[in-house]
Amino acid sequence: MSPALQNYQARIEFVLQGVLPSAEILPMRLHEAMRYSVLNGGKRMRPLLVYATGEALGVAPEALDIPAAAIELIHVYSLIHDDLPAMDDDVLRRGKPTCHCAYDEATAILAGDALQALAFQLIAQAHEHLSTEQRLRMLQQLSFAAGSRGMIGGQAIDLAAVGKQLTELELEQMHIHKTGALIRSSVLLAAYTADDLPEKQLNQLDHYAKCLGLAFQVQDDILDIESDTQTLGKTRGADAAAGKPTYPSIIGMSAAKRKLDELYLEAVAALEGLNAPLLLEIAEFTVKRVR
Repeated sequence: MSPALQNYQARIEFVLQGVLPSAEILPMRLHEAMRYSVLNGGKRMRPLLVYATGEALGVAPEALDIPAAAIELIHVYSLIHDDLPAMDDDVLRRGKPTCHCAYDEATAILAGDALQALAFQLIAQAHEHLSTEQRLRMLQQLSFAAGSRGMIGGQAIDLAAVGKQLTELELEQMHIHKTGALIRSSVLLAAYTADDLPEKQLNQLDHYAKCLGLAFQVQDDILDIESDTQTLGKTRGADAAAGKPTYPSIIGMSAAKRKLDELYLEAVAALEGLNAPLLLEIAEFTVKRVR
C-alpha cells in the first residue's frame, strides 16, 4: 500500500477514535463493545475510497473525515449483525472473537444499532463547509445504500439463498446489494462533497464503484476457498459450510478469476480522463489482496 493510502488509514483511525463514545461514559459496556468492534483492525477500504475519491476531486481531507467515518460505522454495524447466531453465526472477525462472543448477543445487537444511529448523526453534523443540501444528499445516499434496497436487502437475499442454486445473474444481484451498495456509497459520498461536479465525472466514478464492489465480492469468494483462517481473520470456508452460493461454486474457480480480471479492467477504464491514482491503486489492491 502506498504511503498516501497508509496516511489515510492512520487518519481514519484517529477520526474513529474521536467520534466513538468513550468507554468511560454510560452505558459503559455498550460503548466498550462499540469501540471493540470498530477499532479492532480491518482494511478500512470504504473510508479509503472516500479519501481517494475526494483527493481526485480536489476536496480537502477535513471535509471527508465525517463521511469516511460514517461509512465505516455502517460497515462495522453490518459485520456485528452478520456474525450473530441468527445470521452467519461466526466466532471470528478481523482475527478476534466476534462482538457477541466477546460480550454477549444482546450487547452485540445494541452495539450495531448504536453504530448505525451514530453514522447518521455524524453526517447531519458534518463539516461546516458542506451545505445543508450536500448533507441531505449524503444522508439520502447512505440511508438508501444501508437499507432494504441496498445492504440489508442483500443480506436478506443472502440468507434466503442458503442451500439453493442461484444463477450467476441472481448471485450478482445479491452482491450488488449486499457488498456493492456500501462500496458505491463510499465513492458517491465523497463526490457529493465536491462543488459543481460534472455529471460525466459523477457517472464515471459511479461505474468504477459498481465494478469495484462486485470485484471485491468475487475475490472474497475466491479467498474463502484459497486462503486460510489466520490470513483471512475470519473462518475460512464459512460460506461453503453454510451452503451459501459463491462465484466459484456457480461458475467454477477459473471463470471466477476471469470475471475478477474483467471487472478490474472495467473499473480502471471507467476512470479514463480522471486524475485518480489512489482509486486505481485501490482497484489493484482489491484484485490482489490476500484477506
